[in-house]
Amino acid sequence: MAIRLGLSLPQAQQYDIGRDVPDVARTAERIGYESFWVYERALFPEPATQGLYGIEGMPWPEMYRGVPEPLVTLTLAVSATERARLGTSVLVAPLHNPFQLAKTLATLDAASGGRVVAGLGTGWSLDEYAAAGVAPFEERGKVLDEVIDVCRAVWGPDPVSYEGPHSKVASAAVSPKPARPIPILVPTNSKTAMTRLVDRLDGWMPIAMGAEQLAAQWRQLRDLAAERGRTEPIQAVVRINPQYSAKAYDGPDRAAFQGSADQIVEDLAAHVVEGLDEFFFEFQGLARDAEELKDIAAEVYEAVRAAGI
Repeated sequence: MAIRLGLSLPQAQQYDIGRDVPDVARTAERIGYESFWVYERALFPEPATQGLYGIEGMPWPEMYRGVPEPLVTLTLAVSATERARLGTSVLVAPLHNPFQLAKTLATLDAASGGRVVAGLGTGWSLDEYAAAGVAPFEERGKVLDEVIDVCRAVWGPDPVSYEGPHSKVASAAVSPKPARPIPILVPTNSKTAMTRLVDRLDGWMPIAMGAEQLAAQWRQLRDLAAERGRTEPIQAVVRINPQYSAKAYDGPDRAAFQGSADQIVEDLAAHVVEGLDEFFFEFQGLARDAEELKDIAAEVYEAVRAAGI
């Protein structure tokens, strides 16, 4: 069976969000893409106060300057598409009021006919936490747990009741409900995050940085699931950050997913293992405009399918 392919929606500065998001989503669904993805970057500190990912001295990429709000971006794709799933990879959950986030995701899922995937994470930017003012950075793991609890309560049957450190719902009707249970996926950068996933959540959102590394991480996660008695399958959606070029890259130091469409397909084939059957491409930062983004997306999709993947 063919793997499922997804595409990041245009959120970088070179795009006209209101025009290009629906256009790219509509065209990409026609090409055959089965999911569309957005990410969250709430602000761009200037001057920088913290390195990228919290690593001292590492600059933030210009692509992170002026990123549109992710759920608004997904909303623009709802009426332009009919089948594709609409996901966040990832939404920094502790930057949001838990109750309001749960209600917004439920509304989006109801509007889309049950196509939302909630990819949630804790983030790393101290400046974003300070600006959001929801919770301290030091409590990010606990707040993520509360967001998950609130979502499950709000998405469940009425009357909804919940009491936690940041949210309290005292027996209320909360609608609209999601069209179906919204899957919650997370990345896992620690044993704590892996355990949270295995015990409470639906799936995993890794980044493809090498076939052997990805396969090893997948084995580790499944081994932990078996150890903790999980019987439900773990969904997985793998993010690919390619360095696409029109011509093949001939250097001996070629990184994974660097080069032409055929080279990207070759690397994708190496990353496909049992249980990892959905991948999405982050091409938006490589394209000059929406037309080029659609052209790249079409070329790579056709190359993947032609290869029988």
